[in-house]
Amino acid sequence: MSAPSLTTTKADSPHPPPPREAGPVPAGGRFAKSLRRNLTAHGFLVGAVLCFGFFSWYPMVREFLLAFQRTENGRTTWVGLDNLRTVVNDPAFWQAWSNTALFTVLALGLGFAVPFLVAIVINEFHHGQGYLRLLVYLPVMLPPVASVLLFKYLYDPGYGLLNELFTSIGLPAQQWLQDPDISMLAVVIASTWMNMGGATLIYLAALQSIPGELYEAAELDGAGLLRKIWHVTVPQTRLILSLMALMQVIATMQVFVEPFLLTGGAGPEGSTTTVVYLIYQYAFNFNNYGAAAALGLLLLVLLAGFSAVYVRLSRAEDE
Repeated sequence: MSAPSLTTTKADSPHPPPPREAGPVPAGGRFAKSLRRNLTAHGFLVGAVLCFGFFSWYPMVREFLLAFQRTENGRTTWVGLDNLRTVVNDPAFWQAWSNTALFTVLALGLGFAVPFLVAIVINEFHHGQGYLRLLVYLPVMLPPVASVLLFKYLYDPGYGLLNELFTSIGLPAQQWLQDPDISMLAVVIASTWMNMGGATLIYLAALQSIPGELYEAAELDGAGLLRKIWHVTVPQTRLILSLMALMQVIATMQVFVEPFLLTGGAGPEGSTTTVVYLIYQYAFNFNNYGAAAALGLLLLVLLAGFSAVYVRLSRAEDE
């Protein structure tokens, strides 16, 4: 009988040696491995980027080029700043900007404040919030043409419901869309009703994220409804309010559908002529695509500058 061997093989060893560390994987190999692993996701991403580039970035680049070009008899030539001079020297240029600024100010007073107040009211209801949200969002789901026809009926100087209401309480009837002094206000009211649903739901979601303990503490301190809104609701939703204010300004500066459908675009004595409607006139009525692109470029620069300043001030305030 042979004596047991004092040596053991690597397979029989109770503590096998640790595996050797692999060398560093080349960066190209890591990228290829990641690409193969996410090939499907990258495929969907490429499609989205191509669609975004074709429908968003290409028109922007094309507009920038058209702003410095003129096309006559099928020939395109570079004209420098001539299109910009044509736009600035147009008598309707400054009127369009002043009307757009007026619409923006009125829309901030109504279209920004009214959805926030409506959201506060809906948030106070403990039952039936789903039906109220649907009721508020319903105008957004209507086609703009249907909403405009509704308001044209309301604004009609002969049989409109608004004038019927005014005369029933002893107020004089108004020429809502025919009077240059109030036509822009009429457009703002219609626009607020047509577009307030989305903003209301966003505000309502922000309100429902506020801890209830803050309102309870305010009530213990003797705060009433207005003080609770000012000292609790507004500070807790400040980020959403600032973001919605920025989006409101950008959207209202590009208003076109409401004045175009309600007053035909220009309105009485040009009182509802906006910048985007003037762009529409240059492009489709005057066939001057260079001037239309130049005016659109001015609007783009203005909104980009406003957004940059707004974001910079917001960051400075947070710091």
